[in-house]
Amino acid sequence: MTPVKVWQERVEIPTYETGPQDIHPMFLENRVYQGSSGAVYPYGVTDTLSEQKTLKSWQAVWLENDYIKVMILPELGGRVHRAWDKVKQRDFVYHNEVIKPALVGLLGPWISGGIEFNWPQHHRPTTFMPVDFTLEAHEDGAQTVWVGETEPMHGLQVMTGFTLRPDRAALEIASRVYNGNATPRHFLWWANPAVKGGGRASERFPAGCDCGV
Repeated sequence: MTPVKVWQERVEIPTYETGPQDIHPMFLENRVYQGSSGAVYPYGVTDTLSEQKTLKSWQAVWLENDYIKVMILPELGGRVHRAWDKVKQRDFVYHNEVIKPALVGLLGPWISGGIEFNWPQHHRPTTFMPVDFTLEAHEDGAQTVWVGETEPMHGLQVMTGFTLRPDRAALEIASRVYNGNATPRHFLWWANPAVKGGGRASERFPAGCDCGV
């Protein structure tokens, strides 16, 4: 059984830049955003985009076994940017070959493709920002990449772990949420995967799971 490989490298991806983030956070208490609260304090908002495309270098973390190869981008919210099926020679999540933000996120910039992870609400404030990451090796040859942050809106520490095992053609995703406050905090956590549609596409959930698509 070949152990899972994990490594870091810079990758160059065609990227459209954004305008500057507002240095003065707005309270925006009455702002409505996709049926939810649009309050963003203490973050600033980015409300301009550029039509200029450049080849930009991004920090990537890779996981690979005999079956699949996964690329995670910590500088873009810790999203899964690409997931490649080595057996069938195809992407099994949608691979957007260009980083082109749209003003869809809570703070403005948001990109399509891959798998995005959202907290404490949608679309996550830091979906287009760098997050911390660390690597964890397991005795069975598996490897885990943890990405996470302590977000200032609710004071929650949130981590997402991506585990690849030597003998499985599957990416395991786990989440850890820590509340270091003296009082309870509400939050939302959800994954936003992009896949190619078609007649054979389907969604499957375990029994007893209250899920929505």
